[in-house]
Amino acid sequence: MEPTLREVLLIGSVTAFFFVATLLLFRPFLATARGTGDAGSYVAIAFAIRHWSFQGLVVKAFWGLSYLMACVSIVTRISDLGAYLVVSYVAGVSAIVLAYRLWGGWVAAFFTVLSLDWMQRLYLGGSESLFTALLFGSFLAIRRERWVLAAFLASLSTIVRPLGLLALVALGLTLLWKKEYRSLAKATLVGMTVGGLYAIPLVLYFQSPMANVRSYQNGDWQGGRLLGWPFYAFLQSTFNGQPPLTNLALTWGWILFALAGLLALLMAQRNRNYCRTYPVEALFTLAYLFFLYTYNSPQWSRGNFPRFVIPVIPVILLALRGWLPKDRRLVWGLAVVSSVLAACSAVGIRNVAGTLRNAIQ
Repeated sequence: MEPTLREVLLIGSVTAFFFVATLLLFRPFLATARGTGDAGSYVAIAFAIRHWSFQGLVVKAFWGLSYLMACVSIVTRISDLGAYLVVSYVAGVSAIVLAYRLWGGWVAAFFTVLSLDWMQRLYLGGSESLFTALLFGSFLAIRRERWVLAAFLASLSTIVRPLGLLALVALGLTLLWKKEYRSLAKATLVGMTVGGLYAIPLVLYFQSPMANVRSYQNGDWQGGRLLGWPFYAFLQSTFNGQPPLTNLALTWGWILFALAGLLALLMAQRNRNYCRTYPVEALFTLAYLFFLYTYNSPQWSRGNFPRFVIPVIPVILLALRGWLPKDRRLVWGLAVVSSVLAACSAVGIRNVAGTLRNAIQ
């Protein structure tokens, strides 16, 4: 019998408790959240949006999350950092609920406990929660053939993280294949409207609708090609740098795990039935993983793979469901162990070891 939604949410609550409790042993929570990931960029953009003043603002992160943060901050009068965390929590829980609705209890349960990066972005803030929730919401709307809503949610996901564009493309190709030309026209209009409205401030204040993309080009793939040979950037990062062994084990573990899911999705008969039934989800997953394996950025591609892969973890789990150990004891154990490890990783393993060493002495 699969875990119920109530059980999955309870498992998520356990991960939240142990993550926060462990983190507080070593660092103040808000200070850690403020210094984690791109929090500073999102907070600065939200502040600029609230005051509609963009002078001196560094444009890189896409603004979808910051727009929502600014709205939450205006309505509730909480700080931009507080809005950042609230949006991450609400969106993260929504993503878990949607994963349950889309793929069932076991997939949702393992999605909740398996990724350290997911827990860090859920509890310390990040764009991944909102991006994933919008993406899953779009998939659910597609299953119900609510094409305009699906296009709207996928468009919103694109202004949170640019790879949401792949969901829009997958939706368009599916509607074209189904010969739903009227729905395709409506979905295209929705996508163009959202994209156009998003681009207006960039054009007015930064003289380019692609200002975000140019910042990524200059910073992440050093002005070169966006895509390269599969695994090439991973290998460059592994052998040219000096990453810690724990980091190598974690990143390559996820790289190989996702590859196993990709092969199972393409080759297993039961997964072919899934691909035919839900082509948008399958096309998005295939295109998204292709991008991750060919992303031409040695600086980011391998080290951030566990974070980048978060939105397709449920489909990977579904593809590998025949090999998943469907044991509640394992899921509950991972809820505790993974959340503690995620908190320690957020603080820094060396910092945790140093603090414990000092405490013992």
